[in-house]
Amino acid sequence: MGAAIAQLEAILAAGGIEEAGVDVELILAHVLGVSRGRVQALAVMHESVAPDRFAAATELAEERARRVPLQHLTGRAPFRAIELSVGPGVFVPRPETETVAQFAIDALQQCPSPEPIAVDLCTGSGAIALSLAHEVPTARVVALEKSREAYAWAERNVREWGDGRVELILGDVAKLSTIPAFLGVAGHVDVLISNPPYVPADMVPRDPEVRDHDPALALYGGADGLDVVRIISRQARNLVKPGGLLVLEHAELQGDAIRNLLAADGWRAAATHPDLTGRDRATTALR
Repeated sequence: MGAAIAQLEAILAAGGIEEAGVDVELILAHVLGVSRGRVQALAVMHESVAPDRFAAATELAEERARRVPLQHLTGRAPFRAIELSVGPGVFVPRPETETVAQFAIDALQQCPSPEPIAVDLCTGSGAIALSLAHEVPTARVVALEKSREAYAWAERNVREWGDGRVELILGDVAKLSTIPAFLGVAGHVDVLISNPPYVPADMVPRDPEVRDHDPALALYGGADGLDVVRIISRQARNLVKPGGLLVLEHAELQGDAIRNLLAADGWRAAATHPDLTGRDRATTALR
């Protein structure tokens, strides 16, 4: 096992993968049908890898070295307490978004309503919406996605993790007032959260995994990156009840601009919060 790991790590390192060891363990876990911890245990015990399994792992490692996202190769992406199906056409959920989701989860858990209502706009794979439903079993969640490709992945994940409490809708955030499901919850939403496209149009991401594989619709938000945030700010005021919470993920340097536009739209107590790396990552506000 040790020799196999070393060979696979060399392939990834040649492709510029920084955490080659982690990726190799995850590739082997996928190929062998075991956990990453089990791969580590097998390596300690000096177990060998069957030739056909090593060949399969080598093929995946070569794809990874070409900067295909690991999650596209395994078809799965962990997010908080769940594991999602992902692939081409949907944004791969990031660890930093897990901290953004926590604001919504905390608010729902503290909500006095026996069945709090949450809305997740630009849901992508459904990562946030499904985490809310999974971690707050009393919550009802309505999730919206514009991309048909991403919606198909979210549909699959809702079947696996939704527990009958996540309503997934194909539609445009700019047209919420025409969608029956949102008309039905208007003025009653306890928490509205979104990880919208927020990359400025002229700021192409450096990482090939993002630049070449994440869908543009999930990345770019106009000249300053805030086109969709502006729409959400206006639309959300019709959905969120007085005292309800708005949670927005954004880039490190967008906090000031987002707080200002939220205040101009009538939101109260806008505050920007860092992620675990200390970078500003989310802004919250009260209706």
